[in-house]
Amino acid sequence: MSTNRFFVEESSIEGNFVRLNAEQAHQICHVLRLEPGAALVVLDNAGFEYDVRLQEANSRQANGLITGKRLASGEPRRQITLFQSLLARDKFERVLQKGTEVGVSRFVPVQTDRSLMRAKQIDAKKITRWRRILQEAAEQSHRGRIPEIGQALALADALARFGQYDRVLIGALCDGSPTLREALVKDGRTPASVAILIGPEGGFTEQEVALAEEKGAVTIGLGPRILRTETAAMVLPALVLYELGEMEP
Repeated sequence: MSTNRFFVEESSIEGNFVRLNAEQAHQICHVLRLEPGAALVVLDNAGFEYDVRLQEANSRQANGLITGKRLASGEPRRQITLFQSLLARDKFERVLQKGTEVGVSRFVPVQTDRSLMRAKQIDAKKITRWRRILQEAAEQSHRGRIPEIGQALALADALARFGQYDRVLIGALCDGSPTLREALVKDGRTPASVAILIGPEGGFTEQEVALAEEKGAVTIGLGPRILRTETAAMVLPALVLYELGEMEP
């Protein structure tokens, strides 16, 4: 059975001692029903994981003794940023969860012409919920860092940031597009950072695709079958990481 994993603040680790927060203490005590002596793994969100032996757990607090430290093995070396067009709540949350499992490092919500949700609908409560989803998915999938969630952007503002990345890909229906491998490899070199832009349920408009291409994005088709946007948002990052050698056991 897999050892339970918890992200903690770096300040919660002092020497060989770690404190978990009240919410985690409740989960350890009342949900998982772990007792002193149980093994845990805690992560500092800086790429390290720690073996911990639980010392105390009650409804208010939990702490443990660190018995080992190592680099987290589940964190990809290449940075994938997913610029995801805003979707209905359940679909967008599924993209966050599954994208985290695949290996996306950062998510940026984007408002496009056909987005069903608008950026002004994103409030502090929603961001808190999204961060919780990201943390739980990162713990479950053995990530070493919790992916970031960026501020929602208009498409034009998202396009203005594409110069920060080694490669930019846009998933869209197209004919004659390069293969994914051709798009990723330039002069025999592979990128350290890749931005991926995925459209809304109705797809990008032709003008939006043209604007993205003007900013250096390469349009990538995903085969002869039509994928839902939330499916494309999982498939394209997974294929990119596979091509970059990040899906090896």
